Formats: sequence, structure tokens, C-alpha cells
Amino acid sequence: MRSFLYIIMFNAVMGLAYWAYQENVHTQRELANVQDLHESIGKARNRLAILRAEWAYQNRPRRLQDLADLNYENLQLLPLRADHFGRVDEVGFPPDSFPVFDLGGLEVIEVAQRGGIDD
Repeated sequence: MRSFLYIIMFNAVMGLAYWAYQENVHTQRELANVQDLHESIGKARNRLAILRAEWAYQNRPRRLQDLADLNYENLQLLPLRADHFGRVDEVGFPPDSFPVFDLGGLEVIEVAQRGGIDD
């Protein structure tokens, strides 16, 4: 009887050791995946920083002004000035008072509650 108990305990220990080994393998694999993701995120952030710097360089005001001057015949772009905007008195604002509706002739309908919480 004692040897049977030893065999069962030995198998239980071996089963737990196998399970722990498998968990370790899975954990190592996931840690490697996380490391790859961190590297990918770092590369993406570097690329984004480069793209933002390129965008800022391409959108320099002096460069854009030179491009507008070179292509004036085709685009006819002019510098933005204050007189290009409308005046406040030209804006059509909504009226100050809202229309009043007569609700006296409406019929009141009561709706019974069905399937409430108290049922």
C-alpha cells in the first residue's frame, strides 16, 4: 500500500514539474513577444519623430511663400490679410427671441407601465 502511495506521489510531482516547465516555456515565449513589441513601438516612435520633423521642415512659412510665388499664375494665392474676412455686422445671427408654441390644444395620453420591476 505504501509503495502504491509513493508511485502516486511521484507521478503527481512529475506532473506538476511538467506543468511548471510548460508554464515557464510559455512565459519565456510571451516575454520574447513583449520584447519584440517594445522594439516595434520604439521604432514606430522614432519614425513618427522623423516624420514630424520632415513635416515641420516642409511647412516652413518661407518655403511655402516661395512656392506660392513660383506658382502664382496657376494658383493665384495671395497673402492672408485682415480685409479678407467679413465684418461682424455682415453675419446673420439667429433672432434673439425663440418662437412661442401654443400647447393648449394638445391631448394628454397616459401610458400604462407593463412588465415593471415590481412584477
